[in-house]
Amino acid sequence: MNQENSEIKSSEATNKAVRLDVREIQNILPHRYPFLLVDRVIEMEGYQRAVGIKNVTMNEPFFQGHFPGMPVMPAVLQIEAMAQLAGIMLLSRAGNEGKLAVFLSIDEAKFRRQVIPGDQLRIEVNTTKVKSRIVEAEAKITVDGELASEAKIKFMLVDKE
Repeated sequence: MNQENSEIKSSEATNKAVRLDVREIQNILPHRYPFLLVDRVIEMEGYQRAVGIKNVTMNEPFFQGHFPGMPVMPAVLQIEAMAQLAGIMLLSRAGNEGKLAVFLSIDEAKFRRQVIPGDQLRIEVNTTKVKSRIVEAEAKITVDGELASEAKIKFMLVDKE
């Protein structure tokens, strides 16, 4: 385990400069192509906040059918990208190894602009409530500083079976 990962694994981790590349993300999340929707983590403050990046390219498989001639990233996949970043943050905490973060609810989801090939998503997740194995967070995606989508999301940490 490299030093960056050991800092994240520490329950006292608060280093905003924590950076994870896609290989390190795959060590935390079970998601793989074509469903891994976070390319990098550029900030993480322990269990409280994370910032990640998703580069949207025309090579994304969903653009073949959504929509031909006018490619738009599906809103549900924007929510999934937010959830994956939250999962990275939650599963990086010491004691959560070998668990999964599963959705309980999505509330107040709003979509403000279309996401198209060439956009770089800046995904931000802020924990608002932690209760035993239940975690609530507010998440948003911006593109070039403009709000693209936002939602309140709730998870439960469960053991892998």
